[in-house]
Amino acid sequence: MTDPTNEKSPSRRRQRFPEISTRAWEHPADRSALVALRRLTGFDEVLKKLAGLVSERSVRLMYLATAVRVSERQFPELHAMVRDAAYVLDLEKVPELYVTQDPTVNAMCVGMDTPVIVLTTGLVDLLDEEELRAVIGHEVGHAMSGHAVYRTMLLVLTNIATRIAWLPLGNLAISAIITALKEWFRKAELSCDRAGLLAGQDLQASMRGLMKLAGGHDLAELNVDAFLEQAEEYERAGDLRDGVIKLLQVLPQTHPFAVVRVAELKKWSETPEYRAILAGEYPRRGDDPSTSVGEQWKAAADSYAKSVKESKDPLMGLVRDIAGGVGNVGGKIRDTFTK
Repeated sequence: MTDPTNEKSPSRRRQRFPEISTRAWEHPADRSALVALRRLTGFDEVLKKLAGLVSERSVRLMYLATAVRVSERQFPELHAMVRDAAYVLDLEKVPELYVTQDPTVNAMCVGMDTPVIVLTTGLVDLLDEEELRAVIGHEVGHAMSGHAVYRTMLLVLTNIATRIAWLPLGNLAISAIITALKEWFRKAELSCDRAGLLAGQDLQASMRGLMKLAGGHDLAELNVDAFLEQAEEYERAGDLRDGVIKLLQVLPQTHPFAVVRVAELKKWSETPEYRAILAGEYPRRGDDPSTSVGEQWKAAADSYAKSVKESKDPLMGLVRDIAGGVGNVGGKIRDTFTK
């Protein structure tokens, strides 16, 4: 790949990660699902071929006709950013990038065999250079992890599962599948926030961008530390009732809430895992085929167990009490809901 640092952008050099595996940035719950799905040899290739024949071609033609394709002559700074992100994360084929006229703040990676990245004008106008770099890195992460492929695969499997709806408890089973699917989608977003951080290597910019997505424009009016304090307050909630409400609010979502994303990204940036990646110690693509599915599921289980153990959420506290065999759990629930 041509080194994009020879061109106008980036404004500073960044650590490059040759042969980095997407496992390096994937959240354990995302990674375990992806490793298992990648073992379904042939299914993903069939999906890619079908998408290439019909839907993927139509998507590209639509954006080619209705949006502006980023290049050296159109949005040249964005063009340099996507090339730089691909260079840093060692993606040989740089995804096409389009800007579409839409005041809604959004970015997406669409397509499977040949993914394209789409940014809205609302997003481009909202974010500064380094914040945009993190967002573009996030979308490049989606392309490299193959999230579009595996999301489509799971949706196909979910549609097949709907055929059992007439069976006793069939609807309950489908609801469980959809709930699990959305949980995976949320973890995939956390994965790609990490990819965005690795692409931009500017934690403050990554967090600022997420804060602006929540609600803000003028940095003079915003403060990342205050937003992190807000995230801390959200995690602590109030009592068990707030914990239940939070759970009910998050279950229908395909993306984690902004304060959660900022807190999770900062937490990951402080881990030995992140420091090791910057030092050049990370999983390589050559080792992907030999990755153990069992080990990845264990890592996912350990991640969930750790999040419950360290959470300050009152509902998670109740879960810990139940796991610990506390005898007055029923009393806590009764007292909470009869106040």
